[in-house]
Amino acid sequence: MMKVYMKEREEICDVCHKLWQRGIVAANDGNVSVRLEDGTVLCTPSGVSKGDMVPEILVHLAADGAVLHTMEGYKPSSEMKMHLRCYQEREDVNAVVHAHPPIATSYASMGKALDGYFMTENITNLGAVPVAPYAKPSTDEVPDSIAPLLANHDAMLLANHGALTVGPTLTRAYFNMESLEMYAKTSLYIHLLGGTPDLSRERIDDLLELREKVYRLPGRHPGYVKYNQDKD
Repeated sequence: MMKVYMKEREEICDVCHKLWQRGIVAANDGNVSVRLEDGTVLCTPSGVSKGDMVPEILVHLAADGAVLHTMEGYKPSSEMKMHLRCYQEREDVNAVVHAHPPIATSYASMGKALDGYFMTENITNLGAVPVAPYAKPSTDEVPDSIAPLLANHDAMLLANHGALTVGPTLTRAYFNMESLEMYAKTSLYIHLLGGTPDLSRERIDDLLELREKVYRLPGRHPGYVKYNQDKD
């Protein structure tokens, strides 16, 4: 008898509801997945609002994406190729969240990375967030576009598309998405107020050391990197 994984199903639905309630997704946008203890994957089905997500309709996939179980009428999200690539590239990743947070997606559509080093939480939590090249949705172009960034990043912008975050747990992947949108919002407000310089390199390095030695945050961090230098 196949294990139902009801706890994990309920956790996915809780995150879906939060994404919808916070306006990080609209209509049936976005998708969420979790890698289970046996290496298989639970994911959100295609065409369902995250506000309406219930445990029974989640799709159970093999590690290669083959459908193991689904309710009649439901199929896996069309972006599961992207999720599966995250699991293939990173053994430490057990959850993936793809969403369209409005402000972060605006930066993605402008091709502008989030690499301001002016707020302590942004520096320690995510560091600079790059933009993956444009890729046609639901095709192999999408996983190929994010693959080079996965080694050093737990969050990335998808050009003209949205954002992607990963984590060792679903809670961490979701927190990364929330933090990413707050990072984008803060960056926008600072720009509207006239801009501000980055913290000094000494202070940035101090914060990165705190992340590693004191906070011991999970996941990957790019360290100090500026993606927009050529555009400034």
